[in-house]
Amino acid sequence: MNELEPAEEGGQQPPPPDRVRVSLKDIANELGISQTAVSFAINDKPGVSKKTKKRVKETAARLGWSPVYAAQALGSSRTMTVGFAPARSMDAFQTENFMLHFMAGIHASLSDKGYGLLFRPCASLDEELATYMDWSRRKRVDGVVLVDLLADDPRPALLRGLGMPAVLAGGPDPENNLPSLSIDDSRTMTTILKHLSKRGHTHIAYLSGDGNLDYSKARVSSFRLFARQHGLDSTDVEFTDFDPDRAADMTRRLSGGPNPFTAFIYENEILAAASLRSLIQAGGEGSPLPAIVSFEDSFICQSTCPTITSVHRDAGLYGTKVANLLLKIFQGAVVSGNRRILTPRLVIRESTASVVPEPVKVPLQV
Repeated sequence: MNELEPAEEGGQQPPPPDRVRVSLKDIANELGISQTAVSFAINDKPGVSKKTKKRVKETAARLGWSPVYAAQALGSSRTMTVGFAPARSMDAFQTENFMLHFMAGIHASLSDKGYGLLFRPCASLDEELATYMDWSRRKRVDGVVLVDLLADDPRPALLRGLGMPAVLAGGPDPENNLPSLSIDDSRTMTTILKHLSKRGHTHIAYLSGDGNLDYSKARVSSFRLFARQHGLDSTDVEFTDFDPDRAADMTRRLSGGPNPFTAFIYENEILAAASLRSLIQAGGEGSPLPAIVSFEDSFICQSTCPTITSVHRDAGLYGTKVANLLLKIFQGAVVSGNRRILTPRLVIRESTASVVPEPVKVPLQV
């Protein structure tokens, strides 16, 4: 049986009476070519011309042919499934716009090739490691997508040891155990700081998420390098553990006192919006606000008042490219090293439209 041809027996459910399943043989008969040539064309294998592949795929679409993935998996020992088991809470996934679009991009690319995405959020790093070992033992997935590279991260070495194909979104992996696709967070941080400096800000704070994450380390390093090279008066880096209330408390503390910070950079739009709301509530209407920038862009940044300047990245396209790289590995391509893709752009909105606000003059008490 051809690997994509419907099985004639073995428990397959018969097609509905009003619809007869189209086979590769039907396509071959329609075009007057061999069934083998049709199979090669459908599976993008060498041995047939581009013109023949085009004709076969057009005819397959016209006749309503679709692959039987159970037969495909049985014939090739593949599960047609990619695993995604990040150590993040469900709350984080429900509120983080970037990750939702990233997953949608992965799914779109995989489904186009007949693969499914097995999403298994984990409560801890240990649980994530155990999940990979379980998947490997049970041959549950053909490969995995890895995110949120950590300092001294054990996951890339484990996956390589298990012989499980994987791609890292982020990185690069310092030990080069896994190929990776990353976004240039260092350059993005420099773009933000240049924008704020042009508006006169020299007291700037960066409220990060988790200091152990690889991309956070890159952003912090770029932040501190820019501060040294451009002689900023004062800078501060704080870690919020992605807690909006903690970010709001830190913002109120740093924006007060005799030498307040006049600009804040946040790891994502949730932290930025929560801090902005807290400042408005604490200061009252008409009080000058510091400049605010978010490293993530979403409808939230456009819905606040003032709207929030943010870094726009096409998370869906990023997910698609990560999935495509993994599919290349499945096809036997030799893939290694790190690739930087996508150039984020800074979307300037009302939260940084003005220059440094004049300090509020408090009248002397007599």
